[in-house]
Amino acid sequence: MRLSVLVFFLVINTVFAQQEKIFNDYESAAERKWVDSIYNKLSFDERVGQLFMVAAYSNKDMEHVKSIDKLVTDYKVGGLIFFQGGPVRQAKLTNRYQAESEVPLFIGIDAEWGLSMRLDSTYRYPWNMTLGAVQDMSLLETMGEQMGMQANRMGIHFNFAPVLDINSNPANPIIGNRSFGEDRQNVAERALALMRGIQSQGIYATGKHFPGHGDTASDSHYGLPYLPFDRQRLDNIEFYPYKKLFDEGLASIMVAHLNVPSIEAAKNYPTSISYNVITNILKGELGFKGLIFTDALNMKGASSYMQPGDIDLEAFLAGNDVLLFAENVPVAIEKFRQAFVDNVLTEERLSYSVKKILAHKFRAGLNNYTPVDLQNLYNDLNASEYEDLNYKLYENAVTVLKNDEGLLPVEHIENEKIAYVKLGDDDGSVYLNTLQKYTEVTEIKEDSLHLLMEKLKDYSTVILGFHKADGAWKKHDFTAKELTWIDSIAKNNKTILTVFAKPYTLIPLKNYRNIEGVIMAYQNNEIAQTVAAEIVFGAIGSKGKLPVTIAGSFRLNQGVQTRELGRLGFTTPQNAGMNTAWLTKIDLIAQRAINEKMTPGLQVLVARKGKVVYQKSFGYHTYDNDMKVRNSDIYDVASLTKILATLPNIMQLYDRGELKLDDKLGKLLPVFAHTDKKNITLKDMLLHQAKFQPWLPFYKATLDAGKHPDSTYYSKMYSAEFPYQVAENLYLRKDYQDTIIARIAESKLLRKKEYKYSDFTFILLKEYLENKTGKKLDILSNENFYKPLGASYTTYNPLRKFDMSIIPPTEIDNYYRYQVIQGYVHDMAAAMQDGVAGHAGLFSNAMDVAKIMQMYLNKGTYGGKEYFSAKTFDTFNTCYDCREGNRRGLGFDKPQIEKSGPTCGCVSKSSFGHTGFTGTMAWADPETEIVYVFLSNRTYPEAGENRLSKENIREDIQKVIQEAVLPEPKP
Repeated sequence: MRLSVLVFFLVINTVFAQQEKIFNDYESAAERKWVDSIYNKLSFDERVGQLFMVAAYSNKDMEHVKSIDKLVTDYKVGGLIFFQGGPVRQAKLTNRYQAESEVPLFIGIDAEWGLSMRLDSTYRYPWNMTLGAVQDMSLLETMGEQMGMQANRMGIHFNFAPVLDINSNPANPIIGNRSFGEDRQNVAERALALMRGIQSQGIYATGKHFPGHGDTASDSHYGLPYLPFDRQRLDNIEFYPYKKLFDEGLASIMVAHLNVPSIEAAKNYPTSISYNVITNILKGELGFKGLIFTDALNMKGASSYMQPGDIDLEAFLAGNDVLLFAENVPVAIEKFRQAFVDNVLTEERLSYSVKKILAHKFRAGLNNYTPVDLQNLYNDLNASEYEDLNYKLYENAVTVLKNDEGLLPVEHIENEKIAYVKLGDDDGSVYLNTLQKYTEVTEIKEDSLHLLMEKLKDYSTVILGFHKADGAWKKHDFTAKELTWIDSIAKNNKTILTVFAKPYTLIPLKNYRNIEGVIMAYQNNEIAQTVAAEIVFGAIGSKGKLPVTIAGSFRLNQGVQTRELGRLGFTTPQNAGMNTAWLTKIDLIAQRAINEKMTPGLQVLVARKGKVVYQKSFGYHTYDNDMKVRNSDIYDVASLTKILATLPNIMQLYDRGELKLDDKLGKLLPVFAHTDKKNITLKDMLLHQAKFQPWLPFYKATLDAGKHPDSTYYSKMYSAEFPYQVAENLYLRKDYQDTIIARIAESKLLRKKEYKYSDFTFILLKEYLENKTGKKLDILSNENFYKPLGASYTTYNPLRKFDMSIIPPTEIDNYYRYQVIQGYVHDMAAAMQDGVAGHAGLFSNAMDVAKIMQMYLNKGTYGGKEYFSAKTFDTFNTCYDCREGNRRGLGFDKPQIEKSGPTCGCVSKSSFGHTGFTGTMAWADPETEIVYVFLSNRTYPEAGENRLSKENIREDIQKVIQEAVLPEPKP
């Protein structure tokens, strides 16, 4: 060691001894007693060993494990900082190393966005930059609490977070998205909230990287970054968040390897080993009393300056307490021993930091150390409440930066034709799939810009999704080709650009003038993609604000608050007040139905408070197990058609005053004017107490003696005389529609006016609607409801719009059409009406059915549009004759009055819905705000025994749903 350096050490050591002769900051007598007892038992080398926190990995081989064993047993290191690996492996190693150590070890980890920063199979929270857009600090405090809980579960004592660096340099290669942003106040507020949460769980938070690594363009892992700022700038900007957190009790701090001449006169001298920076400024001027860590001493910003051992000693003499990631502990201990002999290192200096470390070990509970419990560790680290919070964080972070002419949210979707173009090299499927849950969105793929632009001419709006992998944030830039494409598309189309990458990605995109909507989603994961799609269509409003400046384009804290339109959104069950674990019972019931062959496949959807909280598909299209059921597949919904097609059109006419409940059938349909049915009222028809026959097998009269379709009525080819397709290569005579109505008119009425379910009501109401409006029911329903609702998968005659591959078959018909019925309506009477009937014929998926049911639950409004008034809905959702034993509303089914009925018996009296023959159910409960949809093809391969009904599968699932509702929190 050079004489000048030795003299320097002697000088600073003397000053240190004067300033901090002994550690005396104990919190209790018990703490002092424990610390003194441990300290007095330690040899000099063992005391020095307490200063080191060495790097450990759970993804390395046994040679590495044994090397840590040796550092723990032979060199008595005080702690371990774990890096890459897995939670169970790390927990096992933690227990191993703790068992080997005479003094319990400190365990630390870099978990800035959760344990997943280092460990696989653990939970991942948003980046700090994403959190910088969140305005609700309570969410960040809750995140800190959860991170603290996870650290506790893993036997970790230090989380080296929060990052306090103010990232005012977009070219910063190492901090970037690890920072909360460029504004000192924003950074301080968010860091403080996170710190409070972490430390509320007894975990030490560590502010980093002092004095401030935000405004640099180099990485201290590979060199010594230079900060040219004067002291006034440092006090005003870089130190600001540290001061705020010091006042609130920050437990520890990490000092960076930086070259800052204004606070360290020695040339190219790292701040991490600067006595002036650590002892004079950090401890003296700023008054920090917690533990002080060096940044990793193997980083080039430090290791290039001195050899292992020398750098450790110099860092300690500068005022650091814990030496992180030392490269050679044995050599370092030897250096400390020699420095003690040379009076460079004093007992007082060593005692101060070692006792400080031991005191923090006592406060962490290490005086009563218990091993990490391995039982259920994975599940505990991935609890459902973490997903609950993550949804809230992204809902509050995603930021609308530009919204010309109020394009966002897209409101009148019936007037839009929307295309989606994917940019970037990462997956964007969740974004596209979620967009498609709101309306028809077509993905356009082309390698040629010219061909792409030709295709986009047919679309009113283009949504661009730029998707880059989270883990590669340094490569989040647009390519030159992508910039050209964005510019061309925006010049020629109404455009929404959604960026699933860091905010700085936007810097080179200078020409924003032609882009009407810009959404910054910050990260490319399933939740961010889901939330961004919700904002596009107004299921939620945007709340985030930009945490950094995009020069020439967007300013700090810019963020447009967009409207909510009341469309269905998506979240976790807990966020909608439901028990997540309880809802998993649905899986067991559904799988039982599949396993016991009650149905080949099914879909289940649950929404509460306007949010879809459960949407799953089970089984296959058929028992061949060739094609799995997907959420987008469409089923024959059978009698759900009554409330999904015919009834809303009737309600709309009633709402306009064009139809009254006491209107009589003879008036509605003149063909009945001279029959015994002429005085039946609309109300009685809708209540199923019109004395109609339940059903007539209309098709049987069209079969020949061999019980096959008679050529008198059917043709194998379409023609003007045979226009109505009942199945593949089978067409019915055009005049048979009148025959169906005539047969109803001629049918005998039941003797007694009482509840008797009948399809006749809705067959006749379809006839009325078509006569009244001059439009077929399928066209009318699509124009009035499905298009504006965004129910783009809801249709009659689905093969005219969709490929057969997304339509599960309903039956192998061996009594009428003699073929597999797939894509054609199962109900025979509906088939004879060209697949368009008032009582059956509709195909849909659970998501689309839920939209219509949510519209009802909203009492006639959805997506910013009123379809009919709340008063009209209440009129139709009333059980008028419950006292007489008729449970029905006007068209709606209602809960059973006695034991037998369509529901679990556990829904409210105000609930409503319907069931269908093919194994379907749609139900909504205003009291619990729940929508429940169950779709299946239980009639395949034959419709005989309805085991799905006998085994109460739909009802049992409904019971689980109702039981999952959590008590409302007390105000």
